[in-house]
Amino acid sequence: MLLAATANSAPALSAPEAADLILTNGRVYTVEEGKPWAQAVAIKDGRILAVGSVAEIAKRKGAKTQVVDLHGRFLMPAFGDAHAHPIFGGMSHARCSLHAGKTLDDYRRIIAECVKKNPGTGTIFGSGFNQTLFPPNGIPNKQLLDEISKDRPLIFESDGHTLWVNSRALELAGITKDTPDPKNGTIDRDPKTGEPVGGLEESAMALVDKLVPAPTDADLQGAIRYTVKFFNSMGITSWHDAAVEWDKGGTSRAIDAYEAVKARGELTMHTAMDLRWNNERGIEQMGDILKLSARAKQLGLAANGVKFFIDGVIPQRTAAMLKPYEGTSEKGATQIGLDTLSEAVAALDARGMQSHFHTIGDAAVREALDAVERTRGKDGMTDTRPMMSHMNVIDPADQPRFGKLNVTAVFQPLWACNEAYMDLTKEQIGPVRSTYIYPAGSVLRAGGRLAYGADWSVASANPFEGIEVALTRVAPEGDKPPLEPNEAVTLAQALKAYTLNVAYVNHLEKETGSILPGKSADLIVLDQDLFKVPARRIHATRVVLTMFRGRTVHGSLDGLGR
Repeated sequence: MLLAATANSAPALSAPEAADLILTNGRVYTVEEGKPWAQAVAIKDGRILAVGSVAEIAKRKGAKTQVVDLHGRFLMPAFGDAHAHPIFGGMSHARCSLHAGKTLDDYRRIIAECVKKNPGTGTIFGSGFNQTLFPPNGIPNKQLLDEISKDRPLIFESDGHTLWVNSRALELAGITKDTPDPKNGTIDRDPKTGEPVGGLEESAMALVDKLVPAPTDADLQGAIRYTVKFFNSMGITSWHDAAVEWDKGGTSRAIDAYEAVKARGELTMHTAMDLRWNNERGIEQMGDILKLSARAKQLGLAANGVKFFIDGVIPQRTAAMLKPYEGTSEKGATQIGLDTLSEAVAALDARGMQSHFHTIGDAAVREALDAVERTRGKDGMTDTRPMMSHMNVIDPADQPRFGKLNVTAVFQPLWACNEAYMDLTKEQIGPVRSTYIYPAGSVLRAGGRLAYGADWSVASANPFEGIEVALTRVAPEGDKPPLEPNEAVTLAQALKAYTLNVAYVNHLEKETGSILPGKSADLIVLDQDLFKVPARRIHATRVVLTMFRGRTVHGSLDGLGR
């Protein structure tokens, strides 16, 4: 009798915790190496409750659980973007945007329409022009803009390194053939007369700053909201803002704008930010940087990184190269000396902050790696996660250093193909160095880590276009030969670079980037299975549903049930 009583009094096994939502009967790619595939996901309170088979997850169904049948659709973690310019990009589309233009005639029509819509004498400012439409070297000419207006300044930005201006802008800025080039900048000139032709490179862009109308607080907030909605529509729920502007004294209208958007519940994006290093100042700016980083933390934002712009771009020969450009004695130059850079990186590292480097030429890549190596030698392999962006050319001797120094290589995969801008690049660096362009595969094979970011709005933010080029080294729907096809990566590697590795550089790999119990329910459902479609068709993929912290931010759950 005693035994029977003991058995009857044993507590019943508790039922598994019920989910708020179950997405079932899908092809679930988790990006988790130990268990990359599943069939269903359970979500509760905005987090992933369980991942597994249809039968396993069915046990999470409660009386109030919503169950959505995916009907075999492909589900994966939402994308991240390791290098974006959300405010600049949002503003560029709100002003006179040239992004849709494909020819100079398109630009002429768009700009003329902007002038017409904005009467008066003020500046017309915009961005998004393609330098390859200005042969032979990508330097824009003022003539087209002068034909539209000689009475008001017209100023357009390309990629953050070049401005295209008309004669009126040059006149109002006081730029003549006698104006000297500023430090780290170039006024593009007629080689015969010395007259400015309408292009301003690098720091020379600042010569017309006074002519560019400053955005209002509403403009800044609107730019963030625009970019959030746009990125969510492409399945992106995490970004790294690669250059937040700030002012002396440690204030930033950009961070104020982020806080305002966040307070309204409209920042449906995991966000990490870099404060832009001022190349005209020295290590004394560190006090302002630390003050602003601490303030961002108080606001619930992460501004723990600093972006260093080490050099320029290759077509205009402002990128820093180890050897001269083809047919010249020019090598470009780095914009921050190694000693200053090393001191700054060490100061950040000592405070647990992240360094992010803009590097285009192989000399700039080497200098940034040297600065990190000096810091590693002093502080050891701290978990500050330095990252380096672009790296158009990496000398073979430096390719293994990314893994050895734990520097994440942030490539823009869409750029790694043969197209017009690549032609300009190859002409400047010659055939030997052209074999070292965007060596993603080599960096991986040498033990490095890749994270992908688009550098939007300089380039398309569409991850599917980037994934396709990462696999094929051919432009979407392009017909040119692959660019160094041995540098291609696998689909699994590309997806990790767009998800978990973005989370890693944002110090959020425990929060997002893969489908794992406990993580934020940041998920996307696609209209085709990336593992089943031909690589040359990946760019055509569309996002059916985007979820951020379990909340639908693009598409609808109702649409998945059909």
